[in-house]
Parts: sequence; structure tokens; C-alpha cells
Amino acid sequence: MTPIQTETWMMRAVELSRNGFPALNPRVGAVIVKDGRIIGEGFHEAAGCDHAEIAALRQAGGNARGADLFVTLEPCSHFGRTPPCTQAIIEAGIARVFIAITDPNPAAAGGAHALQEAGIETHTGICAEEAATVNYRFLQRFRMNRPWVAVKAACSLDGRIATRTGESRWISDEHARRRAHELRAEAGCVLVGAGTVAQDDPSLTVRHVQVKNQPLRVILDFDGSLPLGSNVFSDDSAPTLWVSGVPLSAPPHSRVSVFQCPTAQDGWLNLSELLSELARRGQISVLVEGGGNTIERFFRAGLVDEVELHVAPIVLGAGRSWAEGDGVERLADAWKLTDLMCEPLGNGVRINARTVR
Repeated sequence: MTPIQTETWMMRAVELSRNGFPALNPRVGAVIVKDGRIIGEGFHEAAGCDHAEIAALRQAGGNARGADLFVTLEPCSHFGRTPPCTQAIIEAGIARVFIAITDPNPAAAGGAHALQEAGIETHTGICAEEAATVNYRFLQRFRMNRPWVAVKAACSLDGRIATRTGESRWISDEHARRRAHELRAEAGCVLVGAGTVAQDDPSLTVRHVQVKNQPLRVILDFDGSLPLGSNVFSDDSAPTLWVSGVPLSAPPHSRVSVFQCPTAQDGWLNLSELLSELARRGQISVLVEGGGNTIERFFRAGLVDEVELHVAPIVLGAGRSWAEGDGVERLADAWKLTDLMCEPLGNGVRINARTVR
């Protein structure tokens, strides 16, 4: 097999890996090739579902014996929600395995070594950059030892998320709202402050795209004053983490858990400690949806990694900003962004950027 052929099959696996919403797990695609043609392929659709390798092996059946497997992430060698993929690969009689990137998760790594120990020829690093681009949140979670943090806001051309009277529904159109639900599904965890819950009473669930697992809703309620009748507490269609700086009453039902977060020097919640807790709970990414004060606190703590704005073609002139707080005193202290991307989204514009580290 030539290097060009190897890259062709791996790029097909990379393309497959973009499918589904597997959070809290990584995105993975797999392709099985025999005699120059694909006999099985698959992707990891959702946490708890078959891993990509298993889906591809099921499709290939007995023909997998002696074939080549191309997979975008090192096959797991541990028991999690599903059995180890390495054992299934070995039992299927796969001859060679080509891996794009090794698994940074210490609990799941070591699959390549297990395959080699079983006598399977194993190669790594094929199309590694392309595979890593798809899985940037997952990879960064282990490099930073905390979840990737993206902030998202729908705003007017002058950066407002609500009018001066607090009206905010709907600044964006249905195309932007669908994109917002995709972001929730991709992250697997959505976070808002108490002000957003009190003002809008959102459900924070994914509704405009198909998902098997609803994201974790994280509610920052410093003094524990939010009513238990709020949708995020009363709706048990998704799990909720109720975060406060004071002891909280018993949660209203089993899908609500509580976390008393340590406070920072400014007297508010210590967001670094909160992210560490979310990492312990298996989260790889957090989508911060507001409000403006909550978003600004994440900027001030140096914890924002990505920004996505859905800008509507309207001007409000006054109202709440998508990043609202004390701000910076000098331009030199501004929170800087890079890798700016701008594209049409419905009747508005989608802007995406990464923060400068």
C-alpha cells in the first residue's frame, strides 16, 4: 500500500469522525480496507454507543480477517461503558492497524502497544493534523488538565444580547439557533449564570438536532436563590449541576446534583476549581452561554479558549453587552483573539475565534 493510498483511507476515516455528537467522548472514525476496497466503516455516534472500530467491524463481518484498519484515534484497551476495542480487533483477525493520533487519556491509552503485543502490525501518525483538528477539544482537555471553554452569544451589530428593558427573544434567526444547539451537543456541557435563568428560564437542552445524550446543564447560583421551579431544575430530560458558594438544599430530583464551589479572592466562585470539578466528572468541553457578566468573569479568569458570536443585522443602541463587567482599563490589557473566522449564518454572520495564550 502506497503512502497516498494510506492517506486516502485515513482521510475517509477523518471525514466519518465528524459525524454524530459523542460528547463526553472523542470523535472517532474507522475504515476497514481489504484488496483495495472498503469493506466496513463507522463512527462513534454517541457516548455509550459502539466505538467507531466496533461499528466498522460489524459491517465487515468475517471479511475483516487479514484486512487493514484505519482509525483516527488509538483504539481503547480498557473497559469503560463498552468493552476494549483492542480485543475486538485482535479477535477479528485484523492484519494491520493505522492510527492517526494516540490517545492522551491515561485511562484509555496503550491500545497501540496491546495490538503490537498481539502481533498486529501497527502504524501511527497518519493524517495526524487533520484528525487532531476534528478532536481539538478532547486533545486540549488533557493538555490543559481542564475542559475546553467556549463562549457563545447571539448579539446585535453593536454587541448587545438584550434591549435596555431586557428583551432578548429572538435576536438571532432559526439558522443561528440551530447552530447554537449543535454547539451544545458538541460540547456536552452548557453553563449559564443565575441571571440568565432568572431572566429567560431556559431549558438549555438540545432540540434542533438529533442527540442520544442531552448535555449537562451547569447553573452558577452563588447564593442558592434560584427557585426550584426553574426549567433547569424541574425538567429532568437532561442532567443539571447546581453550583453555589453556599450549602444548598436537597436537589429536587435525581438528575440534579449539587457542588459547593470554593470562592476566589474576589469573593465570587472560583472558576478554575469549577472546571477541575467538571474534568473530574468527565467533561471535555464547556459551552458558556451567558449572561454577559458570567462570560466576562471567565475572560477575567483567563479561562476562555474559544469565542463564537452569532451577529444579527440589527442595532439596539443600548442594553446588555455579551461580555459585560468592569472591563479593562488599557487597550494593552484587552483579551486578544486570533484565527478569526467569519461566514454567513442565516440573515446574520457567524464569527469564531480562539484566544491568544
